[in-house]
Amino acid sequence: MALILNIESSTTVCSVALARDGEVLQHLEVNDGYSHAENLTVFADTLLKEAGITAMDVDAVAVSRGPGSYTGLRIGVSLAKGIAYGASKPLIAVDTLQQMCLHPNVVKELQYLKDPLLCPMLDARRMEVFTAVYDIGLKLIRPYEAMVLDEQSFEQELSEDGMLFFGNGSPKFKDILNNSSAYFAEDVWPSSLQMAPLAEMAFERQEFEDVAYFEPFYLKAFQGTTPKKRF
Repeated sequence: MALILNIESSTTVCSVALARDGEVLQHLEVNDGYSHAENLTVFADTLLKEAGITAMDVDAVAVSRGPGSYTGLRIGVSLAKGIAYGASKPLIAVDTLQQMCLHPNVVKELQYLKDPLLCPMLDARRMEVFTAVYDIGLKLIRPYEAMVLDEQSFEQELSEDGMLFFGNGSPKFKDILNNSSAYFAEDVWPSSLQMAPLAEMAFERQEFEDVAYFEPFYLKAFQGTTPKKRF
């Protein structure tokens, strides 16, 4: 049983939630491009003030660990580490893809499907996605990978089980796939709302990160762009 501040910044969604015992008490979220630098700290401060507490009163700080946007993850993790270190609170890392499996639109689809495999997908440009495969108990079945999608992707899994795909990378897979065992849930994104129950379970198991050395899970190296020369 814990009071946890949850911070999510792995995509364009900027999201912070204050939760007790895995249940969200207050929540602020916006999807306004990569506005994390402007919003995350303000959101965290606002939630704490509205609850009439400070960071010293929370039991832990949880952050989405990735994979996802390189810059977004760095901002979120930096904030979480700063709050945890300053308040001498434990730091919890929540898997970004796993928490997407708890999104309401995924849960809704599961009412109509019989034990499908769950496949969250985050857009990683062009035909590439960050993805993994879970069973409905959230056990990892296929490890995390940066996958370039084609018609044969997940061919083996789809031949054996039904699969539910979701996340902002899944529409481009839907466009090239023709398989009756594939299902798609729309409008699913990482959110601090879905982080809360996973952070609570991690707290109960005392699964804490080293605040000084913890780094986001990028999955692949950062690829920046070279500025064009001006003449």
